[in-house]
Amino acid sequence: MKRISVAFSIGFCLIVSLSFGKTVVKKNETGAWELLVDNKPFKVKGVTFGGDADKATIGKKLKDLQFLGVNTIRIWGTNETTKILLDSANAYGIKVMVGIWLRHGRPGMEADDSFDYLTDSKGMDDMYRDAMKTVELYKNHPGVLFFGVGNEVFLNIATDAEKKVYAQFLEKICSDIKKADSDHPVVSVEAWTFGLKWWKAYCPSVDIYGLNVYGGGVNNIPDEMKKEGVDKPYVITEYGVNGEWEAKKDKNGLTIEPGDQQKYDVIAPGIKNWIESKPNCLGVYIFHYEQNKNFGSVWLLLYYGDSYRPAYWATREAFTGKRPVNNIPVIKTFELPDSAKAPGIWVKVKLETNDVENDPLNISFHYNQRTGSRARRDQINVLESRGNLKDGFEILIPNENGVIKVYAFVKDSYNNLGIASTSFVIKNGKGVDKFVPGAKTTLPFYIYKDGKDLPYIPSAYMGDFQYMRVDAENKNFIKEGAASLRISYGNGSGWFGLGFVDPVNDWGDRAGGFDLTGAKTFSFWAKSSSADAEATIGYGMIDSNKEFYDTDKRSKKIMLTTEWKKYEIAIPKNADLRCIKTGLNIYSTGVGAPFSIYIDEVKFE
Repeated sequence: MKRISVAFSIGFCLIVSLSFGKTVVKKNETGAWELLVDNKPFKVKGVTFGGDADKATIGKKLKDLQFLGVNTIRIWGTNETTKILLDSANAYGIKVMVGIWLRHGRPGMEADDSFDYLTDSKGMDDMYRDAMKTVELYKNHPGVLFFGVGNEVFLNIATDAEKKVYAQFLEKICSDIKKADSDHPVVSVEAWTFGLKWWKAYCPSVDIYGLNVYGGGVNNIPDEMKKEGVDKPYVITEYGVNGEWEAKKDKNGLTIEPGDQQKYDVIAPGIKNWIESKPNCLGVYIFHYEQNKNFGSVWLLLYYGDSYRPAYWATREAFTGKRPVNNIPVIKTFELPDSAKAPGIWVKVKLETNDVENDPLNISFHYNQRTGSRARRDQINVLESRGNLKDGFEILIPNENGVIKVYAFVKDSYNNLGIASTSFVIKNGKGVDKFVPGAKTTLPFYIYKDGKDLPYIPSAYMGDFQYMRVDAENKNFIKEGAASLRISYGNGSGWFGLGFVDPVNDWGDRAGGFDLTGAKTFSFWAKSSSADAEATIGYGMIDSNKEFYDTDKRSKKIMLTTEWKKYEIAIPKNADLRCIKTGLNIYSTGVGAPFSIYIDEVKFE
């Protein structure tokens, strides 16, 4: 699952314990593996942890985790706010499994990164240095429980030859971590049991096997380890209901999502029966504590937005034995007509629901579709609806084509959210049309703002790009906010170009982009270090001869000045903005000497 976590910071002062937290894994007198923290038994009762770096809410979130009985959280990687997260967690008595991210060998379910472990020695050197830097920074922090190295890398490597090289590289990192820090065990994390034979053969320095396992199959882990002849302690580093990747499909070809009761039961009593009862299992991290509103949030997370989902209350019961304070509404029936309908048609909904506490209920309907870019596939979109529980509901079919997943959301006054789903076929007369629109957006939509969380990636380099340098978080000559985009060109002649594209490094071969329908203007601020610099700046550059193209392309040729100036491009009403794959492109030529172009506040509105 999702892997790079963002740590949090707080705007108030917390007292951090000065005691050093030493973690030891050893066999007890019965021959079973156990975990000790400061010489006291420690059973991992954890959640994976992520979200925005929100100074105002970190304390609230950690207090919430205490309420759930959580004693440790797991992050997949570190950043500039990890120290604050560790300080905060330690103040609340919560330990942290500090992640060290290692790159995947091929694009996978969640990311498009690709790394060659057979040839890229520099890349491995960079990862090694980053890993050791992480250990040096945090090894003496009392909030650290483990160092977790890598995540599902074996799963995301294609060949055995690459896996062997990666395993040897992993051992180098783990063995050197142990030399630098003898007080915290090293965990390596893999999906299911795909890492067992490689760890056993090449990685003796891995102290604990971290296994990401979903559903009842976790009960079979001891047998799988016995088959491989492994005698190692293990921790379940991700756990929840079975995911989409292993779900059966319905008659319309859409994966069948487990119901809310299944999502509850796999955690409580699932953890008690399948995880805590195993002698060499050190505990579990439940996936996932974050407040998003996307496809994965509905299926797996403890929250959807700020609403409680079954995994929230199930986590509390698993770790404290306490039942929900207030129960999530139960959706007994949710059905739509079998026949395909065209967009713009109202269809009846069969919905039966009840709430144990008889709280007032708010009903809404949403949809998701599983084609196109990652961003598009991940979106949960609101459906227009009418009606009530007494007289029934109708929903308006959206302007899509093919199969969609439709959700019924039932929310009570306690902020509990029950969700049920089904599939529906939309037939809009474009059955042979291969066009895939971009992800839906709201306006204004920023292409560039402060250089972080960019919807498009500056990865399409053109012309004499060997002389070009791109700094997406330039701290000098900023128009607004914390950063601006700087493009430096070191050649006196020739030309260069840069495209912000989605997905990264794409030239029209993969689905992506955003649906910017409704935008009336494209605007940006720009300046140059040279008064002689001329540039053509706009959006859209991939032609329709490619399978996935920009449905509209516009640009403006401008003479840049040495002072910030705002530029606008008017967008006609009839412009087709359903899929803009290149959110920003910049072309310029040499001016006889090195110079830089600065861009800021790029947006559609």
